[in-house]
Amino acid sequence: MTVETAELRPGHVMSRVIKGGWQLAGGHGEVRQQDAIADMEAFLDAGITTFDCADIYTGVEEMIGHFIADVRRRRGAEVADRVVVHTKLVPDLSRLADIRPDEIEAIVDRSLKRLQIERIPLVQFFWWDMGLGNAVEQLEVLKDCQRKGKIANLGTTNWDTPVMDRFIDAGFDVVSAQVQYSLLDRRPAGGFAQWGARRDVQILCYGTLAGGFLTENWLGKEDPGFSFENRSLIKYRLIIDEFGSWELFQTLLQTLKAVGDKHGVSLSSIATRWVLDQPQVAGAIVGARYARHLPKTLEVFDVTLDAEDRAAIDAVLAQAAGPNGPVYGLEGDREGRHGKIMKYNLNTNPADKVHGA
Repeated sequence: MTVETAELRPGHVMSRVIKGGWQLAGGHGEVRQQDAIADMEAFLDAGITTFDCADIYTGVEEMIGHFIADVRRRRGAEVADRVVVHTKLVPDLSRLADIRPDEIEAIVDRSLKRLQIERIPLVQFFWWDMGLGNAVEQLEVLKDCQRKGKIANLGTTNWDTPVMDRFIDAGFDVVSAQVQYSLLDRRPAGGFAQWGARRDVQILCYGTLAGGFLTENWLGKEDPGFSFENRSLIKYRLIIDEFGSWELFQTLLQTLKAVGDKHGVSLSSIATRWVLDQPQVAGAIVGARYARHLPKTLEVFDVTLDAEDRAAIDAVLAQAAGPNGPVYGLEGDREGRHGKIMKYNLNTNPADKVHGA
């Protein structure tokens, strides 16, 4: 088994399965931080070299930073330098109108300090509302951080093509677009992927397993409705609602299980393999917290979907109602049911946090 890699730009080689950090941020069930940090080394040694996080994922950049520092101390810089960190920079909605350029750079400096590295391989930029403030000016700050050596590459997250066109046309080298992409949510397929091919922007996918819904854990289960303490599950249960009925979702799981059984892998590995096989997709983020999940995570590199497999999956997908519209269109409506569950202000006082706790 060989872990597949992709190259976003010369010198930026990433594993095509990316270890996600959102579920380590709290609010997604118990997180044993010390275990999670220790287990990151097993992922690295297995070839899962790329780690996804964000400045607004509470404690996650620090956890990855502790891991990198520990590996550097025990095994040397050569091993530690194999870690490829993708983080996000997400200014608070409440600050978009007046956030200063020095505060944007302060967020970068804070991430560098937390991650205990000298340069961030990829910073993925997001701006909640293009009608507020000056996003072009703030992305220029990040371009300046590139010139200073603080950032290697720039990407975006949750932006559709018209917004990214503005920045690319203004001379920004946008190497990647991180968007939600799964068997349940195929909004990036077609036009978005074709745009990426024209613009040399590769797709990084989150929500590939829909917060765990696309796993054996939900096969044969009754519809739970929307009463979850875990906001992630509410988010993806809403996506299932856009996809179709709970019965259709169960049909999808049954189909993935049958394909998985044929290949001797889990249905979640089939779901991930399907995403990795889509045009313009460089990688998929999988939220495996601990090393015990590693064998199942690696299964995806041992399976090749054949025409029969794809036809069976396509037959279910043909019955799906949605989701429809642009990437992040549903979530971007702050008054809609998808947008109302989002948290918009998690990056308060970035300059203060650089030198504090």
